Amino acid sequence: MKKITDIKELRAVQLGILEDIHNFCLANGMTYFLACGSLIGAVRHKGYIPWDDDVDLYMPRKDYERFIKEYKSQSGRYRVINPDTEKHYFYTFAKVVDNRTLMNETETEGYKIGVYVDIFPVDYVSDDREERVKLFKKTRLLYKIRRCKISNKNYLKCAAAYWIYKFLPVSVARLNRKIHRLITSFGKTGTVANLTEAGCFNADKCFSASSIDGTAEVEFEGRRYKTMTGYEDYLTKTYGDYMQLPPADQRQTHSFEAYWLEGE
Repeated sequence: MKKITDIKELRAVQLGILEDIHNFCLANGMTYFLACGSLIGAVRHKGYIPWDDDVDLYMPRKDYERFIKEYKSQSGRYRVINPDTEKHYFYTFAKVVDNRTLMNETETEGYKIGVYVDIFPVDYVSDDREERVKLFKKTRLLYKIRRCKISNKNYLKCAAAYWIYKFLPVSVARLNRKIHRLITSFGKTGTVANLTEAGCFNADKCFSASSIDGTAEVEFEGRRYKTMTGYEDYLTKTYGDYMQLPPADQRQTHSFEAYWLEGE
């Protein structure tokens, strides 16, 4: 294996995945949105945030479900992975990975995963703040239990809680089904959120459903990609003054360990 040591090389792999997702969605009438730090980077820097090293996409739930079932890479280099198809998969959201690569992450504890682009579903939530607070408490608890069931590390502050969750007589598959039912339980409302474990779990940081009614284009690393028409509302609700650079001591690149599998 050959180690990927340059962040530019890592980004080039991610951009190849992003371009393939973009072309597939256009060809098949699916909606995706550049999101999270990737969208901040597009708006503020016309590309990656200078110290960032990942790509994040949102999809409305119906498009997300279609995508994980139908996505095919034209080159065969990429595949989509999600908890329904991958045994012991650490996350509850999908990733599109490059089959030619290996990414070692401390969280995945040896689970083999390629360099990837994250894809998060966007779901409707209650327009009532107190109901959202209750929903977030339930989902956070389920995610904690799921993480304890999968992981051999104690991510909780309380060791007793970790061991209780670890040995609860419930399977990860059952937890996945329960989580899915919970986060998709609302009909169409005026409010949406990323309800995966990577979401913010702040009832005040959900954003308007009208934000995802259509798509707009933004520049990202010299190409044009899709995002939501209401991206300003989304970014403001989620990040506050997203055009303001963070303090210098917070501009830290994530550590990564990635390899090309050629010659393995």
